[in-house]
Amino acid sequence: MEVKVSWNGPSGMSFRAQTGSGHMVNMDGAPEGGGHNLAPRPMEMVLLGTGGCTAYDVVLILKKGRADVQGCEVTLQAERAETEPKVFTKINFHFVVTGKGLKPEVVERAITLSHDKYCSASIMLAKTAQITHSFEIIEA
Repeated sequence: MEVKVSWNGPSGMSFRAQTGSGHMVNMDGAPEGGGHNLAPRPMEMVLLGTGGCTAYDVVLILKKGRADVQGCEVTLQAERAETEPKVFTKINFHFVVTGKGLKPEVVERAITLSHDKYCSASIMLAKTAQITHSFEIIEA
C-alpha cells in the first residue's frame, strides 16, 4: 500500500494526497496553523479512515451471518492529548445499524470482532487511546 502526499505551496497548509488505488484526497489545516479550513484535517482523516474500516467490517460480518442489515453509520468522538504528540487518548464509536430483525447480541458480536480482530486502524489506535463503543438498532 502506498500514498503520496504533496504540499500545495506557500499560500497555506493544504495538501493533496493520491492513494495507491488512484484516488485523490485534499487536506487542510486550521487557520491558526496557517491553513484555510478548506478540507479535512489530517487527524480527522485518521478518524474517518478508522470509521470506514470498522463500518466495513461490521457490515461484512453481519452480511456473512445472513443478517438483514440495510444501513450502518458510525460516529467517532475522540479526545487528544494536550501536549505533543497530540495522540488520541479516548475514542468512542457509536454505531447505528438498520435492518430487519437484527439481534442485539449479533450486532454486538460484529462490533467486537471488528475492534478486537479485523479493524487494523482501531487496533492501532488502541495502543494510545481508550476505545469504547455503543450501538443502537433501528428496525427497517
